[in-house]
Amino acid sequence: MARAERALSADSAMPEEGIAIRARGVSRLFGTLKAVDDLDLDVPARQIYGFLGPNGSGKSTTIRMLCGLLTPSAGEIRVLGLSIPEQAEALRSRIGYMTQKFSLFEDLSVRENLEFLASVYDMPGKQARQRIDVLLEQYRFQDRQKQLAGTMSGGQKQRLALAAAVIHEPELLFLDEPTSAVDPESRRDFWEKLFELADAGTTLLVSTHYMDEAERCHRIAILDHGALVADGTPAELTGRLAGRTLVVDAAQPRQAARVLSACPGVISVAQIGNSLRVLRADDAGGDALAEALRAAGIAAQVHPQAASLEDVFVAATRSRSATQVEGT
Repeated sequence: MARAERALSADSAMPEEGIAIRARGVSRLFGTLKAVDDLDLDVPARQIYGFLGPNGSGKSTTIRMLCGLLTPSAGEIRVLGLSIPEQAEALRSRIGYMTQKFSLFEDLSVRENLEFLASVYDMPGKQARQRIDVLLEQYRFQDRQKQLAGTMSGGQKQRLALAAAVIHEPELLFLDEPTSAVDPESRRDFWEKLFELADAGTTLLVSTHYMDEAERCHRIAILDHGALVADGTPAELTGRLAGRTLVVDAAQPRQAARVLSACPGVISVAQIGNSLRVLRADDAGGDALAEALRAAGIAAQVHPQAASLEDVFVAATRSRSATQVEGT
């Protein structure tokens, strides 16, 4: 698409209807490394928008540019109707930001950390006390408000960091791999809090490399080597792979995997327990695969299977890698 067609409107500081973040042609270079590559992005308001990708895919760099913490090398960004990075200072009071590393003061208590953040946002004393009391109840810290943050568990620190990020009731919340160091139960509890925020009207952009977390999002963007390779709801993305995923039950799964990996059109073969999950580049079905296994003397049954988000991720990233190799 021509850059002129992708230009953002700058005639208003109001957000576009239904869109909290819009980026066009955004790139970021670090020397010769292109960390983000010509990114177009639309983040719906009042939803949880997931950034899915492996480490080094450009998720954190993109978030930092959207927050106004990092200047893009090219492209245009509007967040909540503001041009970024030019109006980043006006944006800061309207957004919250939570990183994967606990960044509060470990030698301050739970309440003291929240009081400090309230002062950073210049909240009047009475308003700050009322807001802190509400957060202590919502995030289950009433009996721990005097406890030093450094003595809490990973899940408790995570809840405190989220409470701190929303103390000023931001319209938009950025979360950069917020659950990378907590147990499954704490992760589930954390996501319940995120849905409560979305239901209350907050827009959330969450980066993750966990497939089960990405499936919880209203909409997902998949990044690979700085480029957007897929975007849509989980149902839309998995629906695009209809007919391309198969399950193979074989008595010799390791030998079967080697045969299947060599078949034309097979993108990936992954062993799940005693079965193999096969992803094809097309929807040709499993007859050719079954025939290849029979020819190799391997007894097996081949069944169609609904696609998972992991299949979507593999298809998007490996297809891009193949295209890059062909273009070299």
